[in-house]
Amino acid sequence: MQIPRRTFLSGSLACSMAAAWPPLAGAQGGSRHLLAYEGEAQMREALERWQQRSQQQAQTARRSAQMAGNAAQDSAAPSVLAAPAAPAAMAKSEATASVGAEREASITNVQTAGVDEGGIVKRAGDYLIILRRGRLFTVRVGGDMLAPVAAVDAYAPGASPAGAWYDELLVAGATVVVVGYSYARGGTEIGLFDLHPDGRLHYRATHHLRSFDYYSSRNYASRLVGNRLIFYTPTYLSPWQAQPWQQFPAYRRWQGEADARGFQRMLPATRVYRTDDDFAPGESLALHTVTTCDLGSAELACESTAVLAPAGRVFYVSQGSVYVWTSAWPRRGMPYRPDAAAEPRSLSAVFRLPLDGSAPAALKTAGVPIDQLSFLEEGGHLNVLLRESGRGEAMWGSQATRGGMALLRVPLDEFGDGRVSARREHYRVLPSPAGAALQNRYVGDWLLVGGGAAGHAGSSAWALRYAHAGADVHVLETGHAVERIEAMGRDAVLIGNAGADLHVSAVGLRRREARLAGRLVHPGLAQGESRTHGFFYRAGSDDEGLLGLPVLRAGSGRRGGVYAGGQGAASVVFVRHRRLQFSALGGLDARDDRGGRDDACKASCVDWYGNARPIFLGERIFALLGYELVEGRLDGTAWRWGDAVEPPGERLVERRRVSFAPTAPWREGRYSPFS
Repeated sequence: MQIPRRTFLSGSLACSMAAAWPPLAGAQGGSRHLLAYEGEAQMREALERWQQRSQQQAQTARRSAQMAGNAAQDSAAPSVLAAPAAPAAMAKSEATASVGAEREASITNVQTAGVDEGGIVKRAGDYLIILRRGRLFTVRVGGDMLAPVAAVDAYAPGASPAGAWYDELLVAGATVVVVGYSYARGGTEIGLFDLHPDGRLHYRATHHLRSFDYYSSRNYASRLVGNRLIFYTPTYLSPWQAQPWQQFPAYRRWQGEADARGFQRMLPATRVYRTDDDFAPGESLALHTVTTCDLGSAELACESTAVLAPAGRVFYVSQGSVYVWTSAWPRRGMPYRPDAAAEPRSLSAVFRLPLDGSAPAALKTAGVPIDQLSFLEEGGHLNVLLRESGRGEAMWGSQATRGGMALLRVPLDEFGDGRVSARREHYRVLPSPAGAALQNRYVGDWLLVGGGAAGHAGSSAWALRYAHAGADVHVLETGHAVERIEAMGRDAVLIGNAGADLHVSAVGLRRREARLAGRLVHPGLAQGESRTHGFFYRAGSDDEGLLGLPVLRAGSGRRGGVYAGGQGAASVVFVRHRRLQFSALGGLDARDDRGGRDDACKASCVDWYGNARPIFLGERIFALLGYELVEGRLDGTAWRWGDAVEPPGERLVERRRVSFAPTAPWREGRYSPFS
């Protein structure tokens, strides 16, 4: 994956809030929602005006540089006035590369109950469905079975998978959805498959949506609420691009490679919304598009709504709305001052797009969220944890936030036509842990934040009852880096390394107190997966449960949650907690001797979303490890794992395993892994 070079503003969040932007003239008594463009002509005129001013500013800057004798240096400096990289330029690099009608309990560690997120493994009745390296697999687990059933390509028969990545899987009833991105075909792909009662998969259709790359190292592009598929896609606009509206989101049903065109624009100007701010010359813009598709209809029916705003973005999905937080990509040498008299505008804005199709609303804001976990909609409020500066969540942007920290807690009825700013009293300045790659999570009534570089032994975290004005910040001196924060029932768990050892620390969260409790140390291990889906917790009661986590031997190498080499499979360790005290249960390891063989991969040949998951199905315990599913059972015998030997006690031992790795050549786009 290539990351475009950009420059960013480093300002003062506290000053931004202190100089909160006053409502513009006429804001009182205005609309409670944003206004869309009245038509195509009005929207085009606004974009053309922005382009002309941007080009004039660039020409003036070039002349000034030439007069100062700095033309050579200026031409070598990166400029956000250049056209954004085309989708292919931002591609993930080719690395050395019976169905139950009732809704099943989720096996995905989702942020919001009732809002499923695109993942690599889902449950559908008696089957697990697994997406890996451009293929879909089904494994029967119902009736105490563990047996591979079927496998198909994750893309359309006859389609070329070159330059395509298939990373996210969702299941609605008997419909299996694969969400991918094709750099060759220029946008998002939605592949639909039918899951038959015997576990077979049948390709139904592929739909393309024209968009730019949506990849984020922390967030997921797709969500599922009931039968409604929801996803966010950006379209970056350039001051140098003729007729940028020609790149607006469009739709087609794939009819074959010969049908190179066939796109029909699906976003009219009357569904494009914005605030009253005029776009600054040279400011990088994006069309932030939310598309919803009805999976219950005979033919996939999709609708899009978009906001036109600066290009930095973080998005979050609640049960009723999609929130998009936008921020500017500041220009080198031209810092924005929020108290400047000219062109008063906000550093950022947050847009609320209701899922019922009603018009969006917005609020001007300051700062940048770390990631989607910085958001929580509850009790008629939106809570957002902010840092002073950042570039949004695109690519690895969430790991690069900087500066001070604050919590925005604003009533939902403050959202309106985008002319009003969040008020001073809506913000609370908070302490900022060391480091840039911070973690944050809402657990019950609490917000927890932690950080520190991987392996750092002096990091701290803190917890705050976010809804209580004046509540104390509770400092948690962990003694290890905080690389993951997760809910553990009503309590929380902090996970990270100190040196070469992986620490798992419990945090008790009570009405007025947050305190560190039990700790477990795994010598010589590190997390094998940084994404939220790599963790899962099964509660037995309020005070007891099991957690699972993919791990690697310390020093094996990782980047952004990707396993070393792209094909290696981690182990998964399991831990019991009782009243915030931990006991190690052991781990399940990958041992498939075919793991290093050529699997004839044609697409998604690097596991950007990881390849290991803990899975709990009722009382059964599984680990997905590359091309293997391993089932464990709790036993009372002594345990040996690697160099560690534990005395008799409750331990997880392997019960059985199965490999679904491909073993036969591809034939007409399909193959049998069992022949």
